[in-house]
Amino acid sequence: MSQQLINKLCIIGVGLIGGSLARALKKSDAVGEVVGAGRDVTHLEKAKALGVIDRFETDITLAVKGCDMVVLAVPLGAMQSIFEKISVVITDDMVITDVGSAKGSVVRAAQSAFKTLPKTLVPGHPIAGTEKSGVEASFAELYENRRIIITPLESSSDYAVSKVISMWQACGADVVETTIEHHDEVLAATSHLPHMLAFSLVDTLAKMDAKNEIFEFAAGGFRDFTRIASSDPDMWRDICLANGNALVAMIEKFSDDLQQLSKAIEKNDSVYLKDVFSRAKKARDEFCDN
Repeated sequence: MSQQLINKLCIIGVGLIGGSLARALKKSDAVGEVVGAGRDVTHLEKAKALGVIDRFETDITLAVKGCDMVVLAVPLGAMQSIFEKISVVITDDMVITDVGSAKGSVVRAAQSAFKTLPKTLVPGHPIAGTEKSGVEASFAELYENRRIIITPLESSSDYAVSKVISMWQACGADVVETTIEHHDEVLAATSHLPHMLAFSLVDTLAKMDAKNEIFEFAAGGFRDFTRIASSDPDMWRDICLANGNALVAMIEKFSDDLQQLSKAIEKNDSVYLKDVFSRAKKARDEFCDN
């Protein structure tokens, strides 16, 4: 009988992302035992009842003992405390990765928690998800044909990097490697800024006197554009704080362009408007085609 890719996996934070990872690895028969960890016993019991995990622990140090793969799927603000708990039981063959949306924040948390960054630590980020949250929203196909970004550290061993890559590939994902800085800049533009726009737009409209009529007559385009405003507020608060510099730079750039658009409308500048809309349509169509 051939040995599985992961003998014992611990997922800390069994929600949409962590739960979908467990489901995908079980579906591909790439994992032996899956241990769930977290503070909410009711939530963990639900994950076990759904077959997402095999057992659970509320004590992180007990949960990760004997595991050859540990995945942190917790809010960015909780990373350091989790790393601190892991630091007392980490072994040379315990690979540690995460799914955080801001890699600089994760590395800073690890540096604060560990005296020396472990050779088995490989930060990662799946570019996948939905506006829903919780283990009941998880599904095995979430990562199929989706991109997973890993940002190995100088200290990351080849063994750890290879194991993290293989884990995500077993889920049907396309794994790419980049630097922490590049990841955070790109995600600020392509993920974090769009969420800020959706949250801000819905909040602006919700504060208007005619909000009931506005939402009553909202068409499909509004629902599509603002879908991500249903995402977890706590998670996105943490992301804003964790990737603040890159995100503020993108908000300022977008604000400048939006101001130019406003001036063009005010001046009836049809040429400017047509140019903006044409460039945007061309870029969006090319993106969708690819």
